[in-house]
Amino acid sequence: MNFKQSDKQNQRIEKITIDHLVIGIDIAKFSHVARAVDFRGIERGHYLAFSNDHTGFKNLFQWIQAIMDQHHKTKVLIGVEPTGHYWLNLAFWLQERQLELVLVNPFHVKRNKENRDNSPTKNDVKDALVIADMVKNGYYSEVRML
Repeated sequence: MNFKQSDKQNQRIEKITIDHLVIGIDIAKFSHVARAVDFRGIERGHYLAFSNDHTGFKNLFQWIQAIMDQHHKTKVLIGVEPTGHYWLNLAFWLQERQLELVLVNPFHVKRNKENRDNSPTKNDVKDALVIADMVKNGYYSEVRML
């Protein structure tokens, strides 16, 4: 049976409901940046910069919980751009807490960065928002942690 990529993307988009908070995280070696949007792409809350360690991950979790409570969301979908091996610590930590993690293609992030503000500038805060938008639009792949 032939399966079109657009069908899969439509399934990903339909998976995101009004109850979802979509988090985009730009991964770096020492410090990550997270931003949150709702299912329509409206930014929720202020961005969070957090460290790549247990303390930073706890700060991320508290930040997510605060935004979910403030905007009455019950589900969260977290998207990251896999940068080297630096994203793995966060991925395993999220998996332990049964939070859903998806990956976006770094090349697509680079190509989509002008969609938000019509500017080719690049920074971690902007990239996190681009990642969140891409996840909201279904441009992601599922993570298969071994």
